[in-house]
Amino acid sequence: MQNTYTAITKQDGDWWIGWIEEVPGVNCQERTHAELLASLRETLREALEFNRQDAIGAAVANYTEEPVTV
Repeated sequence: MQNTYTAITKQDGDWWIGWIEEVPGVNCQERTHAELLASLRETLREALEFNRQDAIGAAVANYTEEPVTV
C-alpha cells in the first residue's frame, strides 16, 4: 500500500530543511533539495515502521488490524 504525505520544504542559506506535515517529528536537513526529499522519504518510512511496531507491542496479543480512512 502506498500513501501520499506532504513535504514542507524551504531553503535556508546553503541548506534545505523540510518536514512531513502529517507526521510530527519527521524533519530533515540536507545540502540539496533532492537529498532532502530522499532523506524525508527514508525518515518517514522509519518513523511509520517504528510507530507500527510500537502499537503492536502495546497491544501485546489478541488484536486486529483494521484500515481507517480519513
